[in-house]
Amino acid sequence: MDTKAEQLRNYLALWAVPGIGSITSRKLIAYAGGIDEIFRMKQPELQKIPGIGPLLSENIVKTECFKRADEAITFAEKYHINIQTIFDEDYPFRLKQCEDAPLILFTKGVPMRTEKKYISLVGTRSATSYGKDFCERWISSLAIRGHDAVIVSGLAYGIDIAAHKAALHHQLGTIGVLAHGLDTIYPTQHRKIAAEMLEKGGLVTEFFPHTFPDKTNFVRRNRIIAGLSDAVIVVESDITGGALITAEQANSYSRDVFAVPGRAGDKYSSGCNKLIKSNRAALIETVEDLEYQMGWQTETKPTQKQLFIEFTPEETKIMDLFNTQPQLNIDEICRLSELSMPKVSALLLNLEFAGAVKCLPGKIFYRT
Repeated sequence: MDTKAEQLRNYLALWAVPGIGSITSRKLIAYAGGIDEIFRMKQPELQKIPGIGPLLSENIVKTECFKRADEAITFAEKYHINIQTIFDEDYPFRLKQCEDAPLILFTKGVPMRTEKKYISLVGTRSATSYGKDFCERWISSLAIRGHDAVIVSGLAYGIDIAAHKAALHHQLGTIGVLAHGLDTIYPTQHRKIAAEMLEKGGLVTEFFPHTFPDKTNFVRRNRIIAGLSDAVIVVESDITGGALITAEQANSYSRDVFAVPGRAGDKYSSGCNKLIKSNRAALIETVEDLEYQMGWQTETKPTQKQLFIEFTPEETKIMDLFNTQPQLNIDEICRLSELSMPKVSALLLNLEFAGAVKCLPGKIFYRT
C-alpha cells in the first residue's frame, strides 16, 4: 500500500472511532503532528491529549476502526465512490471553511467546482402547493437568468425533492446531502431521481456505508447543506422544522439566509415568517431578491417569442383574461379561470417559455 493510500486508510480509521467528531479529530491530528502519528501512539499518550480522555483513547487504539476503514475502501472501489479528506484539494471549498466540517466525505457524481453558485433550498417534508410552486418557478427563473448554479438539498420528501426535480427539469446541477451511507437511498422512492442527479450533480455524505438514517444524522446532515452553499433559502417550515436548524447553521457560517414569506397563521410558513421577523433571514420572492442581496450579475437567456403560437384550450382561457385586464396576479387568474393553483402555475410556466406572458415580482403576470 502506497503512502497516500495508507494515509487515507488512517483518516478513515480515525473517522470511524466512536465519539471522535469533526472538531476533535482535526485537533487531534494537529496535536499529534499528522494522521500517521496518531496510530503510533499508545493509549496513555493519547489520554494525555486535551479533549481525548480515557474512553476516546481506548476507542482509538482498537482495531475495529481499521476494519471499518477497509470495508469503506472496498465499497468505494466497487461502486466508484470518491472519498475526500478535509485536507484534499478537491474537498468542497465552502464547506472546508466551516469549523465543524467533516473530516471525511463520501461523494458520487460530478466533482464540485468553486466557480459555480451553490444555493440550498430546504423546508418541510409536508410541502404545500405554494412551496412546490415556488421551487419550480424560482429555479426556472434562476436558469432563465443565466446563473451557473447548483441546487443543494437533502433528498427528503416535500421541499427537498421538489427542489431537486426542478433543478433537473431546468438543466441545472443538483446535489443531495444524505443522512446515511451511499449504499442506499432514503426514502427509496427517490432512487430514480438520485440516479439522474449523478449526471450534473451528485450525492454527498459524511457517513460510512451501512449507516442507518437515524434522527441525529439528519441534524448533522443539515450543517453540510448549509456549509456547501453560498446561500440558504427556507421555502416552507413550521416553527420547529429542521429547516430552521439549517438556517441557524448557515447564519453561524456567515452565509446568506433567505425565507419565503407566507400567510399569517399558515403552519408551514410560521417558521419562515419567524426567521424574517427576527432578522435571521431576508425575505425572498424572486431571483432578483437573491441577486441584489448577493451582488450577483445576471446574464438572462433571451426567450425567443414565437410568431404564431398555438395555445391549448386552457392556455387560451388564461390569455383571454388579459384582454380586459393588462396585469393579473396568480390568485386572480385562478379565480377568473376557475382552475386550480397547480394547474395555473404549470400553464403560466408554459406560456412564459413560449414568450406569451412575463412575470413581475409578486407573481403578477402580463401579456407580451
